[in-house]
Amino acid sequence: MIDIKNKTTKELETLAQDIRDRIIDVVSRNGGHFSSTLGAVELTIGMHKVFDSTNDPFIFDVSHQCYPHKLITGRWEEFETIRQFGGLSGFTKPKESISDYFVAGHSSTSVSLAVGAAKANLLNGGSKVPVVMIGDGSMTAGMVYEALNELGDLKLPVVIILNDNEMSIAKPIGAISKYLSKLLAGKSYQGFKERVDRFIRNNLPNGSLYLAKRFEESLKLITPGIIFEEMGIDYIGPIDGHDIDEIIEILTIAKNFGKPVIVHARTTKGKGYKIAEGHHEHWHGVGPFDKETGVFLKKDGLKSATAVFSDALYNLALRDEKIVGVTAAMPSGTGIDKLMKFFPNRFWDVAIAEQHAITSMAAMAKDGFKPVVTIYSTFLQRGFDQIIHDVCLMNLGVTFAIDRAGIVGADGETHQGQFDISFLRFLPNMTLLAPRDNKTLELGLEFATNLKTPCAIRYPRGALKELPFESTDFICGKGEILKSGTSNIAFIGYGAGVSRAYETSKLLDFDVTLVDLRFVKPLDGELLISLANVTNKWYIFSDSQKQGGVGSAILEFLSKEKLYSKVEVISFEYDDIYIQHGDTPLLEYDLGITPEQLALKIL
Repeated sequence: MIDIKNKTTKELETLAQDIRDRIIDVVSRNGGHFSSTLGAVELTIGMHKVFDSTNDPFIFDVSHQCYPHKLITGRWEEFETIRQFGGLSGFTKPKESISDYFVAGHSSTSVSLAVGAAKANLLNGGSKVPVVMIGDGSMTAGMVYEALNELGDLKLPVVIILNDNEMSIAKPIGAISKYLSKLLAGKSYQGFKERVDRFIRNNLPNGSLYLAKRFEESLKLITPGIIFEEMGIDYIGPIDGHDIDEIIEILTIAKNFGKPVIVHARTTKGKGYKIAEGHHEHWHGVGPFDKETGVFLKKDGLKSATAVFSDALYNLALRDEKIVGVTAAMPSGTGIDKLMKFFPNRFWDVAIAEQHAITSMAAMAKDGFKPVVTIYSTFLQRGFDQIIHDVCLMNLGVTFAIDRAGIVGADGETHQGQFDISFLRFLPNMTLLAPRDNKTLELGLEFATNLKTPCAIRYPRGALKELPFESTDFICGKGEILKSGTSNIAFIGYGAGVSRAYETSKLLDFDVTLVDLRFVKPLDGELLISLANVTNKWYIFSDSQKQGGVGSAILEFLSKEKLYSKVEVISFEYDDIYIQHGDTPLLEYDLGITPEQLALKIL
């Protein structure tokens, strides 16, 4: 743990530079979150100077900006392993340090956690002050305002640092706003009239009570904190989020308020690494790069499933003006940015608002459109109620394009796409399918958008492997036998699991039947019954959770058809665990699901 309490301003500024140098060096070699965490260095130092991370809950929203916090709290040497298999997580993680209060990887949970921590502190008779760092991007999610609503009513002591990195809630206007920001730092907006009167008397000698009244009313139009003040939460700012002295002074005032307060800090994303400074989305999370030039290291050159999806959806949208789409703050990540560029009236980014995205598309489906909700598997969880209540209950033709299905790698437990099959499969009216390669992704998306009922299509991060099999059009609930074998064994693959089944089959000295299930709901009962007549041992290959997954669906079918005694089913899906972070090949090896490992298990 770095001793910050006794350092001078000059020493803290030197520490800030050392932290930036360490982050730039390690992330340039390992990849990771970059611009946001560089922009939060001074704010983090200020938090540690004023608060005690071993006592006061430090809560980082999303926590992708927690790298300086990790370096300060005893993980300087270990930081070399950030996001690597067996190393430090890229997010806060209590198992790593007592200074990490909570696991975080999804946005907009921080204020709710702080409210809970403040309630617990009150009941325990403690003196803790929860301190939150939240980016203004996270303020686009409704959960934040649910928490602020209660916090403003309870008046519990919580300090919320709003890290505004060029995505400002509202722009202050000139000298008056700067003056008012300094005034607000000393006291809350309540009792403002006296301060305004004094300002007018000192600066506008011809002023009057009428002028004072009009000035106070006008204040509401130029002060960005008015929304928080109206919710009962004091507001300070904007302040310079890179001025250590100012940060320490304001956080000290905020800590002593004894009630909820928001400190609005202006920061620059990528601060200290000139190439990344400013609002550059591609510097948010990065792979390895040359830190001298800022040039990213070349990838394998294969076309990602996301890119294939993007091109396929674009081609469908060209032919069918009823196709519309939405994403929740992930336009480039999901590939919908291309559609937003060419069809700005038909494709939208609604910010971090998965629930709103899904329900708004449900209404569009009801009115005759063909909406596509493009979303990561891990974030689809946030819209679960809306899928049930607003889409499936109404049996509406909304397509869920589920990106990052399966293992996603270095983001770890909070981001692995392992649960979508399990939580979608039991929903009435839902159809679930998955492509095995690029061509079947194109065909599957066309099928999904033409279906007039709810449908989800899942595909992995990175590239789908090309397979030596012809692709045919999708027919609802129909799978494919890709190769008929001579043994009593069948390999049943779903989505990217088909390529793993195929690679495993090539390592065996006996001939297996290879099946592309295509649909896990509805299942191809006719195919499975005929398969049960010629084979009696089935191995299931799918990048999904075992509970409620593809193997479960097949076992349920066999039980219903009273065929469970004829066929032994062995699933190679994920066990009942959260999958840690690390490079995908290493994680697959750790899980025992590489083709070589699976071939040995089968033998």
